[in-house]
Amino acid sequence: MAEAVVVGAGIGGLTAAVALQRRGWKVTVLERAASLEPVGSGLGVAANALKALDTIGVGDEIRKLSAVQGDGGVRSAGGRWLARTSAEAVAARHGGDSVILLRRADLVDALVARLAPGTVRLNTTVTGVDPETGRVLLAPAGAAAGAAATASGGTAGTGPDDAGGGGAARLEADLVVAADGIHSPIRAALFPGHPGPVYSGTTSWRVLVPAEGVPGQASESWGAGRVFGIMPLAGGLTYCYATDVTPAGGGGGDQLAELRRLFSAWHDPIPALLAAASPENVLRNDVHYLAVPLPAMHRGRVALLGDAAHAMTPNLGQGACQAIEDAVVLAHVAGAGEGPAGDVAARLAGYTAARLARTSKIVTRSATICRATKIRNPLAVRLRDTAMALASRLAPRGVAGSADEIFGWRPPAA
Repeated sequence: MAEAVVVGAGIGGLTAAVALQRRGWKVTVLERAASLEPVGSGLGVAANALKALDTIGVGDEIRKLSAVQGDGGVRSAGGRWLARTSAEAVAARHGGDSVILLRRADLVDALVARLAPGTVRLNTTVTGVDPETGRVLLAPAGAAAGAAATASGGTAGTGPDDAGGGGAARLEADLVVAADGIHSPIRAALFPGHPGPVYSGTTSWRVLVPAEGVPGQASESWGAGRVFGIMPLAGGLTYCYATDVTPAGGGGGDQLAELRRLFSAWHDPIPALLAAASPENVLRNDVHYLAVPLPAMHRGRVALLGDAAHAMTPNLGQGACQAIEDAVVLAHVAGAGEGPAGDVAARLAGYTAARLARTSKIVTRSATICRATKIRNPLAVRLRDTAMALASRLAPRGVAGSADEIFGWRPPAA
């Protein structure tokens, strides 16, 4: 039986693990954290990712756990609608699906439930990956969780005694899936000449709010350099997210108080949602992305996936969706795992061919929207908002059609 090691137990890594197991691979998922998704947030899963999840038997379950994103669009900070979207129109164009909204933890749980017992190993740090042999080196038990991975064709982290002290365990894999996030040590080691992620100029906040009785519909509001998004979920929860143009490296103090300071004067129901939020539920992260595409999404037996391969700003809501697409395409390209793995390295060229151009285009498109949200000059903000409103009124079908290239993706045939 062919064996795969997945580094990282985020949504992309778990989806890849499920997809590979369904094709007969023996899979081990390595996660350096002590638990999965310890703090929850919300997630929008668009039609393209739903079709990918359908291929691994997860789509219908998460549809039942989710709220369907209704009609919405973009508003000004004062509440004026700038652009409207029709969920019915989008669903009609894409096989009945538009976007569903759920807790990120619910999708994680659904994926983990489909893995064989013992597949996920927590508190496990990868310190080396050899793309030529598929050897994965692990930090000794109790080693620092932040140890960096190395990768090369036979130097650092690949020799029989290269274990950061000689006592580290190792795994041998036919395929290594690097789903180790935006600051992926494996990516940095595989492509040392790549500049890596850059700061977008924006910081984001995410918070789940118990919002029973607080009215609201899915929308995103744009102000002068700031954004506030509202995503009603099932079970009386609302997922809120926000961005602001600010230097990287902040994050101390009461982040809920900061959100209230920034957005308390915005339109309803934003102040009510922030009033109902709890400080311990607020997540703050600087937004980085890969402005320069990688030369490939694989090297040797190692395939890069999700943020490790094409980290993007959140403005299109496609970060997790593209990781899910990656996962099912990778499993398709890897082939059946019941017998010998064969030349996995040669097959991975098909993965790069299928994914690199598409994801690079989405990264660029998302970054373009991010730049538009960062405008602060009052005159420029008015011009931006007027242009958006005119485009929505003059070509209302274009709003639904603009997502076709993304939402219209289809997974590879089995």
